Amino acid sequence: MDTTLSVAVIGAGMAGTTHANAWRQVGTVFDLGLPKVRLAAIADAYEPFAVDAAERYGYEKAVTDWRDIADDPSIDMVSIVVGNALHREIAEAMIRAGKHVLCEKPLADTLENAKAMAEAEAAHPEVVTSTGFTYRRNAAVAEIKKLVDTGHLGEVNHINARYWCDYGCDPSTPMAWRYAGPMGSGALGDVGSHLIDTAETICGRLVSVSGGAMVTAIKERPVAKGHVTRGTALDTSDAETAPVTNDDVASFTGVFDNGAVGTFSASRIAWGMPNAMMIDVHGSRGRASWDLSRTGEIMVDDACAPAGLSGPRRVLVNPTFPYFERGSSMAFGGVGCTQIEQFTYQAYAFLQQVAGVSEADSLPRCATFADGYREMLIANAVAESAANGGAAVDVSRFNK
Repeated sequence: MDTTLSVAVIGAGMAGTTHANAWRQVGTVFDLGLPKVRLAAIADAYEPFAVDAAERYGYEKAVTDWRDIADDPSIDMVSIVVGNALHREIAEAMIRAGKHVLCEKPLADTLENAKAMAEAEAAHPEVVTSTGFTYRRNAAVAEIKKLVDTGHLGEVNHINARYWCDYGCDPSTPMAWRYAGPMGSGALGDVGSHLIDTAETICGRLVSVSGGAMVTAIKERPVAKGHVTRGTALDTSDAETAPVTNDDVASFTGVFDNGAVGTFSASRIAWGMPNAMMIDVHGSRGRASWDLSRTGEIMVDDACAPAGLSGPRRVLVNPTFPYFERGSSMAFGGVGCTQIEQFTYQAYAFLQQVAGVSEADSLPRCATFADGYREMLIANAVAESAANGGAAVDVSRFNK
């Protein structure tokens, strides 16, 4: 296309700069024919972050007020990558301004706000709105989904999913938005949201959850005097403390509509594990596993092996995997792909939707605000289970 669409990123922290990079790279992957992207602006309330990100990633300007983005008629698309308590206000303003919105997960800070965002999405079909569940775009995860969908693993009976991080392991890590909110909005709402969406992407929808258990191991954290990023602060000396009100660790089991059982655990205090996500899928004729720390491969064990030679084998991500062949400049086994590419592939899929490319000719559609609301409903059901001694909670009502 000869047209150009402009994009702004609101939030210049770790995830914000990853979005900024994705929009910068989006024209280099897959196929030509989509609109060119103009890198218009980076917004962050902390000006040094905004300026740094704009300069490093080639955006035209840096601003400190997201309202400047809403009021700029030249901006067509927006990535929202700030604390989730701000998502609703910003997203609704952008939608009213006619801008297409890609919003990071978790969708909002409360179910009420997430529902309002899903309703705004439904009321404005003229704009594209999406929740950032990037693991849908991981080549290895998508290949495991393909093994399930084609029946290669037989009838799936169990999926084990865990996401363990250590960003909250140090008690001196300062208070931030991630540590405030009800149970279910902590480790489960942050990294656990990826587990829920990824497991449903592979195995279909959950119909019930049970065995919910949550713990807040670090009861209070220092309140920093300076600007807080994910794990650090500019000044925490002689700081007062504030109570942590949500979960450091969460675990639960679930049942899918195909009868498979899922076991899940999420942690933000897993010592020595900076970003460890792992998925195991077990079926009647095989199993497949993926580990984020070895993202360029999957492990497969199936009924195809000759007698006496069965066992897990390593399969390198290669051009037969989804997204990889045109998504890498070196598309052959052994090169691998990282978590960063997922954001670029997501941006490309979002751009396709904005440009009106039909689903049959494109990557699968991005997760919607409704999907983000559903994930939060499931997380809330897990918290309900935990509050009631692990009792089962029906979530099939969310499948409509």
